[in-house]
Amino acid sequence: MTHRIERIESLIKQEISQIILFKLHDPVFGFITVTNVKVSPDLKLAKIYFSVFEKEKRKMVLEKLQEVSGLVRSELGSRIRLRHVPDVKFYIDDTLDYVEKIENLIKKIHENDQPAES
Repeated sequence: MTHRIERIESLIKQEISQIILFKLHDPVFGFITVTNVKVSPDLKLAKIYFSVFEKEKRKMVLEKLQEVSGLVRSELGSRIRLRHVPDVKFYIDDTLDYVEKIENLIKKIHENDQPAES
């Protein structure tokens, strides 16, 4: 990946976070965090990964973000200078769920360990 694409991803992440925080006034969003942005090599698609504090609201937030993706894209276009503003697609970032699951499995394995006798 080129340094240019990394800079664009970082800029898009920052701007999308600001758009969600200040432009999208919907209580559905609650505590939402943009965790990662991946831009295609041709800069035509930006995959926006987000996490939501309340797990049970994830699907609802994803649906709402998909509804306003056009608004988010146009707002992004007015904030950054690129020849073509990428299409934005939102995805739930479930990395923390995966980490939690692994930690629970490790705890379960170690529950059966016997204390070492001296």
